[in-house]
Amino acid sequence: MSYLFAAYTVTWVLLFAYIYALGGKQKKLDEELTTLRKLIEQRK
Repeated sequence: MSYLFAAYTVTWVLLFAYIYALGGKQKKLDEELTTLRKLIEQRK
């Protein structure tokens, strides 16, 4: 039974790590998009 608990724990930890990594990438993309929008507005 301890292997089952360990498997669930590892699965949840990996899932949360993946979600955290996606959040970081999303934030970086949002910042880049904001920068690009500012550059486009300056060129008009």
